[in-house]
Amino acid sequence: MIQDKSKLSKHHLLERPWFIAVALAGLLGGAVLITSFIRATDNTLSLCSTAKNTAVSIAEYSSTPIQLQSIVYYATSHTVPQQSFQEISISLNVLKDRLPCNFLVFGLGRDSLMWASLNPGGTTVFLEEDPKWIEAVLKDAPSLRAHHVQYRTHLSQAGRLLSTYRSEPMCLPDKAFPIRYNEKCPLALTSLPDEFYDTEWDLIMVDAPKGYFALAPGRMAAIFSSAVMARNRKGNGTTHIFLHDVDRKVEKAFANEFLCEKYKVNSAGRLWHFEIPNAANMSDQPVDDSADMSASTSAVIPG
Repeated sequence: MIQDKSKLSKHHLLERPWFIAVALAGLLGGAVLITSFIRATDNTLSLCSTAKNTAVSIAEYSSTPIQLQSIVYYATSHTVPQQSFQEISISLNVLKDRLPCNFLVFGLGRDSLMWASLNPGGTTVFLEEDPKWIEAVLKDAPSLRAHHVQYRTHLSQAGRLLSTYRSEPMCLPDKAFPIRYNEKCPLALTSLPDEFYDTEWDLIMVDAPKGYFALAPGRMAAIFSSAVMARNRKGNGTTHIFLHDVDRKVEKAFANEFLCEKYKVNSAGRLWHFEIPNAANMSDQPVDDSADMSASTSAVIPG
């Protein structure tokens, strides 16, 4: 009974916004404490002859300005990230292994400063469909790299797009790339900044655009284009794709179709984590990769 009460108490803590904010601030604050410890230790043990090497060592462990800003921001406001502590932890574990990396995030929100600070020395870029929201967020965090993007789809079209995309040859995986010029496939993102197409992304977080009313863009194109980019990766390694809000029918159906169940490696709450190899490293890779995607057109989704 005591153990059950302890588990219940822990669960309530994890669900409270203030607890998540404090936990994140502690996570980032730990980097500063470690830096201070290393600096103090090096200054105590080093000789004058090793002062130059010591300075280099300290610089390597110094916190970045955006990390310090993130600590202050989350510690002094009521703002908390959209994701739960367990969901954030999945992405954090991958980030720690891939640092510094190229990190693409669909959506600019209350967690953007956190994501950028967790990728020190790397490239973190945010894509957002609402220009007024970009202006509001960058007012408080001008160091964030955010681009305004426009989508060609509406959530109301999701069902039709999923059931008919195979009838358009340019929507098939072996022909969809490069998506920059793929105007014939409505699921291809063709109007994004050059940085999106010219960078091989190690991690992609799909937590936008809006997908909860009929005229919203929906995340269909973001999921499709992320999958195509991952499959056409030229560099070593795999592409990690994190999809949030999988409790919704459209996100779940398009994830099953284009990201594939066999590449899902982790999950927590409303987040699914996929690790996508490039086409050359895919096992049983068919000429038409659509056969490699889990059919889900029977899902009941809008359109």
